[in-house]
Amino acid sequence: MCTAITYNTENHYFGRNLDLEYSYKETVTITPRNYEFKFRKVKEVNKHYAIIGMAYIANDYPLYYDAINEKGLGMAGLNFPENADYKQIETDKDNIAPFEFIPWVLSQCSNLEEVKKLLKNINIAQINFSEDLPASPLHWIISDKENSITVESVKDGLKIYDNPVGVLTNNPTFDIHMFNLNNYMNLSIEQPVNNFSKKLNLKTYSRGMGAIGMPGDLSSASRFVKATFTKMNSISGDSEEESVSQFFHILGSVEQQRGCVHMGEDKYEITIYSSCCNMDKGIYYYKTYDNSQITGIDMYKENLDGNELISYELIKKQAVLMQN
Repeated sequence: MCTAITYNTENHYFGRNLDLEYSYKETVTITPRNYEFKFRKVKEVNKHYAIIGMAYIANDYPLYYDAINEKGLGMAGLNFPENADYKQIETDKDNIAPFEFIPWVLSQCSNLEEVKKLLKNINIAQINFSEDLPASPLHWIISDKENSITVESVKDGLKIYDNPVGVLTNNPTFDIHMFNLNNYMNLSIEQPVNNFSKKLNLKTYSRGMGAIGMPGDLSSASRFVKATFTKMNSISGDSEEESVSQFFHILGSVEQQRGCVHMGEDKYEITIYSSCCNMDKGIYYYKTYDNSQITGIDMYKENLDGNELISYELIKKQAVLMQN
């Protein structure tokens, strides 16, 4: 399962935790402006915005998990099992495969206003990348520098929700996640007052008691609540170092440790990687489960007018600074 968030200080940030029990050979991948994006049912795009994100490259095609483009638009796909419902081909629609959705949007849109116009004629179609790579059940968060939306293709059709919290996890549907926040309006960053009974002399005995009742389990519904509370109350300085550090701390509040979610046999779900993208500067930062050092890749240090993918393998071995 996964958690995606946005965060604003002086700059704007977008990223996610990828939580799974297995990993493909994903790499930080830059798609330059002249790489030819071929789509299964719509016209190819030869010239487009440059993109940087995490992707599994199959047959020279970037299967993006999350990414931003050079205009500061970000997008991530998160697991949405049983709820995701992809449609049959509709001749009067733009039929887009789930694996094409991120590059199709980020290649041609610079903000959410353009995204919403583009989505008016979309049909997310049941098209597999290959026999070995069937379509994953996903829903998506799309964010520009100010706002976010959530896109879900379900049995009732395509749902596009304004996302005022800039957070997305997995099941249930986004409208239910938002409604569920009503159950936690009593949470506070302040120390609680005694509303239990005026007849009892109840006192606080620890810091942080205003947030008693906040879920701490690893379910997607609980992670949505905790990530939203943490993000909405988060305070950071404006420097790049402070902002990126705080972003990873927010994601760290809902990360998964090996051993806590058993997937059968000797498999356990873990946070394979966490990402943080500076949407203003085009820098992709990441950490992996076994390497907590923050690593950054700057898209503008590459030739963005090229036509071939640029990829960086993840540094997964832990880096330790010995101080003596």
